[in-house]
Amino acid sequence: MHSPSPAHPRIHRIALLFSANKIYDREIIVGIGDYLRSTRVTWDLFLEDDYHCRLAGIEHFDGDGIIADFDDPAVAEALQHCRLPIVAIGASYEDPAAYPSQHPYVAIDNGQLISLAYNHLISAGLQNFALYSLPESAGYRWAQERERIYLRLRQADQPGAPAHDEIYRGLLTSALAWNQASAQLIDWLRALPKPVGIIAVNDARARHLLQACLRADLAVPEQVAIIGIDNDPLARTLGRIPLSSVIQSTEEMGRTAAHLLHQMLGGVRLPGHRVLIDPVGINALASSRHQPLSNPYVMRARHFIRQYACQGIKTEQVAAYVGISRSALEEHFRRDLSCTVHQAILSHKLDVAKDMLARRDASSADVAVRSGFTSLQYMYTVFRRELDCTPREYQERMTSATRA
Repeated sequence: MHSPSPAHPRIHRIALLFSANKIYDREIIVGIGDYLRSTRVTWDLFLEDDYHCRLAGIEHFDGDGIIADFDDPAVAEALQHCRLPIVAIGASYEDPAAYPSQHPYVAIDNGQLISLAYNHLISAGLQNFALYSLPESAGYRWAQERERIYLRLRQADQPGAPAHDEIYRGLLTSALAWNQASAQLIDWLRALPKPVGIIAVNDARARHLLQACLRADLAVPEQVAIIGIDNDPLARTLGRIPLSSVIQSTEEMGRTAAHLLHQMLGGVRLPGHRVLIDPVGINALASSRHQPLSNPYVMRARHFIRQYACQGIKTEQVAAYVGISRSALEEHFRRDLSCTVHQAILSHKLDVAKDMLARRDASSADVAVRSGFTSLQYMYTVFRRELDCTPREYQERMTSATRA
């Protein structure tokens, strides 16, 4: 048997303990894959869709190394006696005791995540704030850490303010408790001073907020502006109002973890070594684009338009939802927004179409249908009139801007 050579590097067997059904974990795995493709490293990867079903006995894995999610206490416990090189991945913590002392640790910077979200809501002109968290447990240490960071930011801005009252943990989601959890969340939302900006500790919690606001008839973002963390496309797909979110550097975390394990497989020792990764930025969408409005009729109308503009609603339907005549609603729109209700509906359709074209995930005909235009020809007409270009030209323009 020939020994490894530069032309034929050794193949290492590596276990990845992440859940492929979670966006956070999937993007870390993508980052690990990026590292492998960009180097001559060859790994035989052991990866389950849900690693929990194979966690028993993982400490006896007959391999060469492990990269694992240490935010899950079950993983940390299962690996405490494992002698293989291990790189831990998770959230950052103020308390050094929260990190494993025997392994290198790659962390997303929780402080930067919350600061970005908080400053984003401040820049939208909001003065009331809150945070929607998760019940306290060992599995949600990262959420409680985000609470502590939020409290520090609020106390720095408003010393003596009762910021603890702004944090709501709610119930865990389950089929039996769903109605109760939603009702309690709605009660909390209604009791908050308005308008209010709310940070959700992840996009799943942000989606709960959006659904509760719709049930409670609270206008998003005029009354409740929402921003999550994860930039999960699933959360955006499931909501009528596009969700703003902080983009974590999960792929960079994966690349960094793979690099550290590569070093360890070569004999480098890195006990207690920690790498802090900054988030990418914010994907600012409709849920946090707060515009101060004192007119309740315009506020309710815009809330309805954001939800249903792409379903072909007419001005009469908007007026019926608001509860006033069409002529009265038109007068409110002219006075407060300097446009008609029809123009507001059309503007929303155009924004949706632009976003879909920029993502390049649908044909022009599909974009026209899904954004609520009566025909592809009409969408072309609107693009030429409003943007002085065709949909395809707009798409090419966005592609060029992204590559620049």
